[in-house]
Amino acid sequence: MNRRDVLLLAGGAAALTLPSRAQAAAMPVIGYLCPESPKLFASRLQAFRKGLAESGFLEGRDFVIDYRWAEGDYDRLPALAAELASRKVAVIVAAGGAPVALAARAATSTVTIVFEMGGDPVQLGIVDSLGRPGGNITGVSSLSVEVSRKRLEFMRELIPNASRFAIAVNPTSPTATSQVANLHAAAEKLGVGVHVLSASREEEFDAVFAAAVQLGAGGLVFTSDPYFAFRSDQLAASAVRHAMPAVTQSRDFPLAGGLMSYGGDFTQSHRRAGGYVGQILNGAKPTDLPVQLVTKVELFVNVKAAEKLGLAFPPSIISGADDVVE
Repeated sequence: MNRRDVLLLAGGAAALTLPSRAQAAAMPVIGYLCPESPKLFASRLQAFRKGLAESGFLEGRDFVIDYRWAEGDYDRLPALAAELASRKVAVIVAAGGAPVALAARAATSTVTIVFEMGGDPVQLGIVDSLGRPGGNITGVSSLSVEVSRKRLEFMRELIPNASRFAIAVNPTSPTATSQVANLHAAAEKLGVGVHVLSASREEEFDAVFAAAVQLGAGGLVFTSDPYFAFRSDQLAASAVRHAMPAVTQSRDFPLAGGLMSYGGDFTQSHRRAGGYVGQILNGAKPTDLPVQLVTKVELFVNVKAAEKLGLAFPPSIISGADDVVE
């Protein structure tokens, strides 16, 4: 074989490798911005991938995901969002609440963003309107923030003789002010007093429950906040330790031994976010995708936890519950 034949053979082999390399290079990259750790987000990621699969996209075959985990330190979100934006990924998924969506929104005006959150994206200035989001962003919102007042109503129904309840709020949350205002309005309508307690770190949880006990509160109502939702095990342990009736937004709370939860279905909102990412990978523009609202709100109650507190759920709550933990 002469030198010319060797060069032709080498050139042919290189040409054969070009399509596979081009395909690998062309595989879209999804930037996934998350406020927590992989372990805490596992069930939500499963729902997100299901939404993508329903749109015909499988991880590893049709796309890859570049993750950024804040590991519970929400102050890291802006820098992590900027990292993903600098990579020029196909889309940034801002999942897990308003702080994530706001960080992504501030990081880029060109890379498409799909958010998943519980608050009102219009009120927070994330989109222009639900029907016409505008710019480079759209997503899915559940009703978790808007139903905070309903948690107080359930607590009053369960403990009708209580004249005062405590409210736990994360003061760093973008929706804290509006939720507290709604709860004050609900308390006035119910004819009960409320006392606001603050917690933005795990180390403060026990102090909040202890303060509620000291105040003589009939129960403790948690506002909607991703930091609370992802720490349901810790909150349930504190509730048991202080023998304080409590209600949060996440089903994980009663499943971990807490009393009750009422909030949006996070599996549905993450699945729909995955579906929207699939549409964008298929060529859809965020301006053509209105913000989806997850209308399903789920009530979980733990009968055993109520018995330990000397309480009994009235039939109206039991019959309306999506799940009764025995």
